[in-house]
Amino acid sequence: MTRTHRLFQLMQTLRRLTPPITAQSLAYEMDVSLRTIYRDIDELRGLGAVIDGEAGFGFTLIEDATLPPLGFEDDELEALVLGLRDVAAIADPTLAKAASSALAKIQARVPPKQAHRLQHAVLDARRYRQRLEPRMDVAALRQAAWDEVSVCFAYHDANGVATERAVKPLGIVYFDETNVLLAWCHLRQDFRIFRLDRMDDLSVTQDSFRPHRVSLLRDHLAHLRAEDDRRARDRTGTD
Repeated sequence: MTRTHRLFQLMQTLRRLTPPITAQSLAYEMDVSLRTIYRDIDELRGLGAVIDGEAGFGFTLIEDATLPPLGFEDDELEALVLGLRDVAAIADPTLAKAASSALAKIQARVPPKQAHRLQHAVLDARRYRQRLEPRMDVAALRQAAWDEVSVCFAYHDANGVATERAVKPLGIVYFDETNVLLAWCHLRQDFRIFRLDRMDDLSVTQDSFRPHRVSLLRDHLAHLRAEDDRRARDRTGTD
């Protein structure tokens, strides 16, 4: 394998795997040494690729200098339209506004024929159920998850019982009628799900849990899948 081909394959691997990607994983995928991976990462950075991370924390491809700007297939544009319009319909106000803005920016920068496809797309997304609006700043909550810092808030459960919670925010899931936070709860010392419309008085702390958000979120989702499987077995009576 030539060095040029190896660098190309490394870029493809960085695009394909879920970040952050450890050097060990890259070395296994590429069948090369760790030293070669570190050297090739530096080479790609020198060529203009923006790759975040370092040894011990994994790597994330932020900006790919080898790809043409906004080069989309027609089906990819249709998927973008549908996805962004759905975000505009279900997300918090800040994110909904960002989705509409992103769609306008894409339309302004793609070739005229594709801009026409965006403007007159055959796909759309509508939600007719009344969503329960969050009572705190969801944008601040999302940023806390990205920054990997704990947050505190007042919470009222389905029975109206009030508690004060401090949690590690891992991710937000958007449903038809309400949105929920996936988190690690310090009070319960376990994974918990909190409805955003039952959260008040959000405050962001300086308590960092970096770089564990991704692994915690992975474990939380695995826990939810296991619970779903258990309920399915209980309904069917199978082992």
